[in-house]
Amino acid sequence: MPTPTGEIVSTPEGRDLVIARSLGLPIEEVWGRLTDPDLTEGWYGTWEGEPGAGNTIQVRMRFEEGRPWTAMHIDDCTPPLRLGLSSTDQIGVWRLEVALLDTGAATEVRLVHHLTSEYQLAEIPRIGPGWEYYADMFVAACTNTARPDFADYYPAMAEYYRAA
Repeated sequence: MPTPTGEIVSTPEGRDLVIARSLGLPIEEVWGRLTDPDLTEGWYGTWEGEPGAGNTIQVRMRFEEGRPWTAMHIDDCTPPLRLGLSSTDQIGVWRLEVALLDTGAATEVRLVHHLTSEYQLAEIPRIGPGWEYYADMFVAACTNTARPDFADYYPAMAEYYRAA
């Protein structure tokens, strides 16, 4: 059973969910796994469209029910350091960013979900385990190890995030 690692951090704009992982891989390789549509297929889903800040792409969420396509705006793309994305649905705006840091021995990966609404804050017992799962899916794809099982994340981690 995986251990939850996410933190809820207060910010001037509200709160952020922050989940970090470390990979013993070069930053450029990790960046490729994060941004190449053929490689994102293995841990999140593929995407179509023109890459680059200011553009909107279509992302197919491979591991979600119905494998839906979702429009995502690229808010920031600073290779190989930072990728910022946002999407809007009937609930509101979902803002995400991934920052990479080359420490020499490893690449630190920091996933941040900016919790922009009361709905997202209330749903943190579901959102947190979901991002833990996708962070571990990313690690598995980068290291060619077995994919995790979502049943090990939710509802098992819900209480950890409810308390956070």
